[in-house]
Amino acid sequence: MSTLLEKQIKVNRIVTTSIEHARAIEDPARAKIVEILYHQALSADQISTALKKTGYKKALTTVRHHLEILKESGLIEIAKIEESRGAITKYYSTSTKLLDFQIPENFESTYSKVIDHTSAKIEKILKGLTPKTTKTKGKKSPEYSQYLVMEIMNRAMTNVLENSNKK
Repeated sequence: MSTLLEKQIKVNRIVTTSIEHARAIEDPARAKIVEILYHQALSADQISTALKKTGYKKALTTVRHHLEILKESGLIEIAKIEESRGAITKYYSTSTKLLDFQIPENFESTYSKVIDHTSAKIEKILKGLTPKTTKTKGKKSPEYSQYLVMEIMNRAMTNVLENSNKK
């Protein structure tokens, strides 16, 4: 047997998600719902209208089905319930910001110095976090420790970025 192609693949990204979250957003319309709900709490009817504006024509029953899947996965939750003339209206929201962009082809060359500089700073932070995550009861694999560190960093960066948007 002759090798036709072989190349070294360098890990440059870690995605932290659960199988439930991945399954919930595998449908593009559900991913779009999470994006829409990041901005404001909406009812199923309002979500259906917003989806139509972005090219997803879904029946209200289908939207409700998608909402149930997203709610069960923990990606969205009921933010408000209103009663008007005997009818109950639920408003949904999310604590997850879904960013759907494509990295430009020149990303590595454009940002390599920034990545290197930032990596050195983050390494110092991680040295303080790693001992705390390896002492976790139950799962003690290095991958689980990395997962905890990534979640801590993700939530910390989210706090900083969200607070900087409010200023």
